[in-house]
Amino acid sequence: MNELELKYGCNPNQKPARIFMRDGTDLPLTVLNGRPGYINFLDALNSWQLVRELKDATGLPAAASFKHVSPAGAAVGLPLSDVERQMYFVEQAGDLSPLACAYIRARGADRLCSYGDWAALSDVCDGDTARYLKLEVSDGIIAPGYTEEALEILKAKKKGNYNIVQIDPDYVPAPQEYKDVFGITFQQGRNDFTISEDLLTNIVTENRDLPEDARRDMIVALITLKYTQSNSVCYVKDGQAIGVGAGQQSRIHCTRLAGTKADTWWLRHHPKVLGLQFVEHIRRPDRDNAIDVYLSDEYEDVLAEGVWQQTFAVKPEPLTAEEKKAWISTLTGVTCGSDAFFPFGDNVERARKSGVQYIAEPGGSIRDDNVIETANKYGIVMAFTGMRLFHH
Repeated sequence: MNELELKYGCNPNQKPARIFMRDGTDLPLTVLNGRPGYINFLDALNSWQLVRELKDATGLPAAASFKHVSPAGAAVGLPLSDVERQMYFVEQAGDLSPLACAYIRARGADRLCSYGDWAALSDVCDGDTARYLKLEVSDGIIAPGYTEEALEILKAKKKGNYNIVQIDPDYVPAPQEYKDVFGITFQQGRNDFTISEDLLTNIVTENRDLPEDARRDMIVALITLKYTQSNSVCYVKDGQAIGVGAGQQSRIHCTRLAGTKADTWWLRHHPKVLGLQFVEHIRRPDRDNAIDVYLSDEYEDVLAEGVWQQTFAVKPEPLTAEEKKAWISTLTGVTCGSDAFFPFGDNVERARKSGVQYIAEPGGSIRDDNVIETANKYGIVMAFTGMRLFHH
């Protein structure tokens, strides 16, 4: 099949809409269920590239949770701890497949933003992954294949309308890309630059101790940024993106946004959050929303008398600003990646407040000396990759 007609483009008034191959060849994908739309396919094709490259770079199964053509989260398939199982509402008992762990961790980076996501898997979708995904609000999934069990589970989702796309893992896209804007065609070479540990050899700080786990996390951050709307900054810990700041005009705003998300992710480990007692049969999105508000400055919106009873079986004690600050101060071992250079040391100052000890960025600012000096002040290890990763 050379083309696929779509219901409409980005918005209902944008018709006609389709995806097709310019060279007349067959599309490298098959819709197994549902009817994906224009934005669905943008998410699917960007997210597939991300997880494929993560798998190639790390050797581990990888997953991503995409919304509006940027990842809400991405991760590789490392085992889940008992606390993570509780945080991410894992109901399945026993060991889970590495692929399932990858998706659970990817979605767990920012569960609020992952609501209605597009899921991407580097490997054949298995039953463990499908069973978890079935419980979540999601628009669709792309993977190189599906087991019979997984396909049966996913086809029952959304009253049988869940979007399931299979991609040919051997497909190699054309080296040139085209895009029309206001009737004018843009052309560029596809960004097929390979991100590997070879990028991490130029360590410019006094502290040069870059352990293997931090190298892996730098790779996760950089590949995630390669498919995130620029400007963008990504915080990673233990092979999992824990904060993505996408599409901001100012670099420091990217760093703050990603850092705030990383702080929220860490606060979800707090005993008071883990101890929240919800009413029976609460929907997963309602539980996620309640946690997000509980952790915010607007916590009274869910704790007010006559309101908390709709969500909680027992009224929770607030998590005070002092408690939050103290808890966030215990976060360590975080890696920060940036898709372009840090122009000022303020980005390093903000990043270290969220536990950042390792930074990967291109370098090349006229103020590199100030950025390096700031990193040295906190004993941070910084690698200049020499490679910008803008994505639009």
